[in-house]
Amino acid sequence: SGGYRTPASRRAPPALAAAHSNIRTPYVYGATGPSSFDCSGLTSWAYAQAGVGIPRTSEAQTGAGTRISSMGDLQVGDLVFFFNDLHHVGLYAGNGQVLHAPRTGTVVRYESMSTIGGPFMFGVRV
Repeated sequence: SGGYRTPASRRAPPALAAAHSNIRTPYVYGATGPSSFDCSGLTSWAYAQAGVGIPRTSEAQTGAGTRISSMGDLQVGDLVFFFNDLHHVGLYAGNGQVLHAPRTGTVVRYESMSTIGGPFMFGVRV
C-alpha cells in the first residue's frame, strides 16, 4: 500500500485522465479549453468530460462536493484549493502532487503542492 489511496469516486479517475490529456496546454486567463485553460477552466472541463457539471470559478467550485480539511485525507481526483481567497484550484494527483493550470506564461502541469506559492486551504470531493 505505498500510500496510494483508492480514487475519490467513479467520476474522479476520468476527470484526472481528461486533465492529464491536456498536459502542456497553455494557461490563458478566463479560458475553459480545450486549446487553453485557466485553473478553474481546467477543473470544470475535466469533470465535464467525466459527465459531471461543476461551477466555473474556483470560488464556486468550493461548494461542488464534500469538503476535505486534511491533506492526508485527499484522494486522487479531489479538487484542491489554495490561497486565502481561494483563487486557485487544481486536481489532486496523489503523492502530494497537483495537476493544474498555474498562471499566465505557464502550461498545464504536475507540481508539488508545496511549491504552489500559497497555502493549501482544503479539498473538495466531487
